Amino acid sequence: MKIHAQALLFDNDGTLVSSLDSVDRCWTRWAAEYGITAEDFARVELHGRPAVEIAADLLPAEIVPQALARIEDLEVEDVPNGGVHLLPGTRAFLDSLPAERWAVVTSATRRLAEARLDAVGILPKTLVAADDITRGKPDPEPYLLAARTLGVDPAHCVVFEDAPAGLTAGRAAGMTTVALTTTHQAHELDADLIVENLSALSALVTEQGVEISPRG
Repeated sequence: MKIHAQALLFDNDGTLVSSLDSVDRCWTRWAAEYGITAEDFARVELHGRPAVEIAADLLPAEIVPQALARIEDLEVEDVPNGGVHLLPGTRAFLDSLPAERWAVVTSATRRLAEARLDAVGILPKTLVAADDITRGKPDPEPYLLAARTLGVDPAHCVVFEDAPAGLTAGRAAGMTTVALTTTHQAHELDADLIVENLSALSALVTEQGVEISPRG
């Protein structure tokens, strides 16, 4: 299967990098600080969603702004403590792409996303973060904004995601979807193509755009 695209849009956590250990450490500490029971915390989906939505699910509205600032501080402070590392294939795949052909589209805040990306030496020319949108994944707004920023028709964009919420957002935006089984099993993911990680893919840049193919 070959996928032809004019722009490639990447989720960050679980797609380009892994910060799962950091997320677990920071959110567990955060929940304890705000008196959230283990049962209430366990019922909330953390991965692939903006922190504001998670906090709103767990806390009274008047506390949410303060709680958001606290979790952002905890996660940014944890980055130097081994809080993030590149997933297999990320460096080589991104290095094969022109900077104007790809973007990072993350549910993290810009401050947190930039801290994690800087820690692993990824410097996207285009970054769409939680601060830039009003509705997070699974709503298509983040991916539609990225396409608009790059000046590419959504139908000619490919979304790379590890989480069901992100894949739903990509499909709703009218984009081709590629799922990575880095945080979920294949049967949990609905995408046009499912691979283990970016090391399973190659990208060929042409005058028309980028041709993406599975290796082997």
